[in-house]
Amino acid sequence: MSYIGSQERLNKVYVYLVSAIAAVGGFLFGYDLSIISGAAIFLRREFDLNSFQMGLAMSSALIGCVIGPLFGGGLSDRFGRKRTLVLTSVLFGVSAVGTALPRNILEFDLFRIVGGVGVGLASVVSPMYIAEISPARIRGRLVTINQLAIVVGSLSSIIVSYFLSFSESWRWMFASECAPVLLFAAGLAIVPESPRWLVQRKRLTEALDVLARIEDRERAELEVKEISSSLTRETSTLRELLRPGMRTALLIAVALAVFQQITGVSTLLFYTPIIFQRAGFEQASNAILQTIIVNVWNLSCTILALWLVDRLGRRPLLLFGTAAMGVGMILMGALFHLNLSGTYLLLVMFLCVGAYVVSLAPLAWLIMSEIFPTRIRGKAMAVASLSLWISAFVSVQAFPSLVEYLEKVAGSPAGAFWAYAVVCICAFIFGWRMVPETKGRTLEEIASSWTKCTNSLPTMPEEETAGCSADG
Repeated sequence: MSYIGSQERLNKVYVYLVSAIAAVGGFLFGYDLSIISGAAIFLRREFDLNSFQMGLAMSSALIGCVIGPLFGGGLSDRFGRKRTLVLTSVLFGVSAVGTALPRNILEFDLFRIVGGVGVGLASVVSPMYIAEISPARIRGRLVTINQLAIVVGSLSSIIVSYFLSFSESWRWMFASECAPVLLFAAGLAIVPESPRWLVQRKRLTEALDVLARIEDRERAELEVKEISSSLTRETSTLRELLRPGMRTALLIAVALAVFQQITGVSTLLFYTPIIFQRAGFEQASNAILQTIIVNVWNLSCTILALWLVDRLGRRPLLLFGTAAMGVGMILMGALFHLNLSGTYLLLVMFLCVGAYVVSLAPLAWLIMSEIFPTRIRGKAMAVASLSLWISAFVSVQAFPSLVEYLEKVAGSPAGAFWAYAVVCICAFIFGWRMVPETKGRTLEEIASSWTKCTNSLPTMPEEETAGCSADG
């Protein structure tokens, strides 16, 4: 018994280590996207940017994030999850150097796009890799590690920005990303390939060896057989996503991806220092310091989500979070309408950010990485991620112009936050009506349940299951 217990502990340590290394892609995702927040105040002054140019500088990385998923699914299916992660580290490195040395805003935007392609690839491959290598009983926790890494990356970039803000060294803010890029590249040298991708490529012995380091040998052999069996029933074309049952899974993934970006909190996190400046923290360092406080809270709530996701389940967290976000956005609008700021603004930001990071922030990535069959998962996640990043680009690009317009017309940006509140209500209704609970089920069980009349996913629409058969 002691040997078995010791082996189980080693297996658990191993899968956590591998997941943590893969999640460094998430760290760079958060670092790369958030470093612009601290630098934005200085970029505006350095290049004398108007509202449109400022919005483009803030959102240029998101153009790359749209491009990345277009290739992420195909690259990860053809060359493997691990090699695609190596490519992301190269793109992050090129972006870090290029954005530190631009001669004009055009060069800056172009290198931000390169980094955005890396973010787009990481957003597809990191959670997918972790989901495919994780045991079902702790999959939610392990995939949420990727979200934790994103938040830690964001917080780290804001702390770096704070200390460099006193000397206004915005170029060093971007150059600082080189350090975690090198760490990521080194870590990838020791992680294995996804066992499900290996089975898909008929490399069964290698897949078994990987799974045996995660589970016991007997369970690993059964899982290889189950994965092989599921692959024989699957096709790997995009048309598969439009079949009965599967199109419901696609709708859920795309809707959650879009809601993650258009409910407003993600956009607020981009512009937090600027929002705090508008609310009375005029000195750049003070505005960035308030942003650090918000990001520490972000990290704390992400750790809470890590603990809750495999205990309470996906649906309860999603419903609670979207409802609380709606309340927070109503209050945020009221603060700007009444010209209140300081502690009031910080507390409402706590509510909005806390609700977001225990719900839509991790759950969109987690659920989209769980609900598709293995052979179609890369393509499906590419479609969902593409939807997410298009939504993100539109939201971040439009925010400065929207605020400027509302201030001219209505005297305050309150209307923008009330519009976000309406979107949060829509997200709550969608989650209540459509999103299934996937806690504790293997990826193969979840995938097969979309095309079986006996599925136990609780919110499958009747029209999708009526007359279904095992082959869909």
